[in-house]
Amino acid sequence: MSGHLQDNLTDTDGLQTIGDWLRWTYSRFNEHDLFFGHGSDNSWDEACYLILQALELPWDFDQSLYGCRLTAIESAHLQSLVRRRIEDRVPTAYLLNKAWFCELPFYVDERVLVPRSPIAELIQNGFQPWMGNVQVDRVLDLCTGSGCIGIGCAQTYPEAQVDLLDLSPDALEVARINIDRFELWDRVQTVESNLFSALESEEEKPQYQIIVTNPPYVDAEDMTDLPNEYHHEPELGLAAGNDGLDLARTILREARNYLTDDGILVMEVGNSCFALDEAFPNVPFTWLEFEQGGHGVCLLTAAELDQYRESFA
Repeated sequence: MSGHLQDNLTDTDGLQTIGDWLRWTYSRFNEHDLFFGHGSDNSWDEACYLILQALELPWDFDQSLYGCRLTAIESAHLQSLVRRRIEDRVPTAYLLNKAWFCELPFYVDERVLVPRSPIAELIQNGFQPWMGNVQVDRVLDLCTGSGCIGIGCAQTYPEAQVDLLDLSPDALEVARINIDRFELWDRVQTVESNLFSALESEEEKPQYQIIVTNPPYVDAEDMTDLPNEYHHEPELGLAAGNDGLDLARTILREARNYLTDDGILVMEVGNSCFALDEAFPNVPFTWLEFEQGGHGVCLLTAAELDQYRESFA
């Protein structure tokens, strides 16, 4: 570490107010080659995210109060967080053990990916227009991680039962923390499962109106090029073979077995969307567009999964 970096991150004696810390953090983030992809996409938003959330202040905190002075303990805490963000490249969500999804605060740590899926917008829109007037009784969140997608669905559909499936026992521990946080144990359950395997053993296969999944989808080339921030995330939640479709193929092949006739499958594959189109050139995937940004999320109806079943076999 250079002396210049060390000095910049320790010379904080003159920082007294919230505004001082926001400006200083913004400047430090601009000086260093950070990657922003875990909740913000620029230095200013990241600085606001870290400082305001670390101080337990709301996003819309009145800027006229930026002149409020911090205690010595608060200042020391902020300095430690900023240093870890810069020196160790720890994503801010892990530093705070908090990530926002569907406008809800979720507990996260390095056992799960940081929630950032554009599927949040789809959940908040009630999966319209595709669901129409369909009564949603059951939702499956496959590869749930922190549980954010399934819990978001539970909030959108307050009468629905939601199953959170994941291969990782560590991830499911985090998901249970979030179920507790939102007091949803009466409607939301976790199941350890390698994709659909735990459901296959049930005497009667459960049927869902919505199967939504954000599985691992990073291909081998992209895995080697990931920014340092992503190396704090579990590789199990990212890597998906040479073309990023190892899990997507299985999901497409088996999902129809667990969908109602009026159901939909929503699957995120990120940059592997091009590989998916190439692998199944005759399948007309609906690629969703998002007002708030994001890409690589496809949708298929149960009827479409029936129609192209042979392609996925």
